[in-house]
Amino acid sequence: QVQLVESGGGLVQAGGSLRLSCAASGRTFSTYAMGWFRQAPEKERDFVAAISRSGNIYYADSVKGRFTTSRDNDKNTVYLRMDSLKPEDTAVYYCAASRSSWPLEKGDTYNYWGQGTQVTVSS
Repeated sequence: QVQLVESGGGLVQAGGSLRLSCAASGRTFSTYAMGWFRQAPEKERDFVAAISRSGNIYYADSVKGRFTTSRDNDKNTVYLRMDSLKPEDTAVYYCAASRSSWPLEKGDTYNYWGQGTQVTVSS
């Protein structure tokens, strides 16, 4: 069992930055691929970014060049740095852990989910 706790969300003006963190319990963090998803009100949950066990990184086209994900296996933590934020980035952001390595852009791949953290970008 893996428990995931996101933090770092908040209110920011358009063009600003935030860094989300997702801390995982357990001693097997390095064996999981980690993903970030977001869900805006009345919309489907969307893939944002993922980082595999070996460090391969994937981004949704909508965030490519603005968001950066990384992981620190010593700290059992995955990060999502978000720059040049836009109002359309407003959503609840979730991190997730997957025992599988593919396809990381699909929510069904993931075994564990955090509770989410709200990100609100004002115009």
